[in-house]
Amino acid sequence: MTWLPPAVVELVEAALVTELSVVRPDGRPMTYPLIPLWDGQRILMTSSVLFSKKLEHLKADGRVSLSFSDPVALGGRRDRATIQGVARVVDGDPHTDWERVLPLWSAKEPAVLVFLKSRVAFPLFFERAVIEVEPARAYHWPDGDTGRAPVVTSAPGGDGRGSRAAHHPGTADGAEAS
Repeated sequence: MTWLPPAVVELVEAALVTELSVVRPDGRPMTYPLIPLWDGQRILMTSSVLFSKKLEHLKADGRVSLSFSDPVALGGRRDRATIQGVARVVDGDPHTDWERVLPLWSAKEPAVLVFLKSRVAFPLFFERAVIEVEPARAYHWPDGDTGRAPVVTSAPGGDGRGSRAAHHPGTADGAEAS
């Protein structure tokens, strides 16, 4: 069971691509396109482990944002969403540990099974880590009009911004006004 609204879950499940934004060491965002997989609680993605700056950034700072905005990647859906959360890199055995997400991945993108059959021809592609995103806050635009205020939903018992900072309403940067 999840606290995310059903429409947002449907969007995650429909999306062939999400834009994952991570925090670089200098504090600036960096965005990567990835395939989002929904396990009922978290958003899962995989990443090649070879020379992966994305994984380095996530290990240093797990705060992330996922954008679901491309109408083609969303199968023609009009609604849009942004999910903020905290990511964790699960980087055990890069040859096999990612296989736990294979049923979700192949259901969304069956072509991966063709590549898997030719695994020896693509050895570096199949050295992967799993990225698990624990959603903290969701912004949903049911009609797709991002010029309007979104419907905002936060995880129960949390401040909706992950474990890094407390939210102080009424200020743009999260700091208490003086």
